[in-house]
Amino acid sequence: MLKIVVCVSGGGTNLQAILDAIDEKKITNTEITAVISNNAGARALTRAENHGIPAICMSPKNYPDRAAFNQAFTEKMCELNPDLIVLAGFLVKIPETMVKKFSNRIVNIHPSLIPSFCGVGYYGLTVHEKALERGVKVTGATVHFVNEGMDEGPIIAQKAVCIEDGDTPEILQRRVMEQAEWILLPQAIDDIANGRIEVVNNKVRKTEKTEIKLQK
Repeated sequence: MLKIVVCVSGGGTNLQAILDAIDEKKITNTEITAVISNNAGARALTRAENHGIPAICMSPKNYPDRAAFNQAFTEKMCELNPDLIVLAGFLVKIPETMVKKFSNRIVNIHPSLIPSFCGVGYYGLTVHEKALERGVKVTGATVHFVNEGMDEGPIIAQKAVCIEDGDTPEILQRRVMEQAEWILLPQAIDDIANGRIEVVNNKVRKTEKTEIKLQK
């Protein structure tokens, strides 16, 4: 049974997608043991509580400095000791000590086709604003393992989403969530939980069955 901790900063729509997929048996051999948010008012915490999952708030604002927060955050994660940490819209940089401690055990969902529109400052609506400003015709989402860099870890899966005439950042954000994020993240968790993913030479290796599944 894969024990996961989900970290989220806002409404928790990706968390809800994971919860629904577990309930519907689209994710198997998986249990969410805690949800952590840096935002006490995050709806994600309510979603967790409604499912009987421990909801924890840890905000850098409640610590004297970022170093103190990083230490406390890492210690809490080590206490929870998950098999996998899932960043589902988490707007806090993961401490380097945690990245090393949980090497190849932290995954993130990013609302673009990495390496486009990613890195420092690219999160939330900003990603979609920049995509529309650039005039690209296709965007999408990426699930990747987390390393010491920003959005630089090995890519697990990507899914393209077409940009349409009249799109606003808000409309595009919703379409990327519905057509890519809410599909990719649950699939990635299920693949990891069932041993269909491994990292070799900083690249993700998947079985043929998984690759066909992700292309649908």
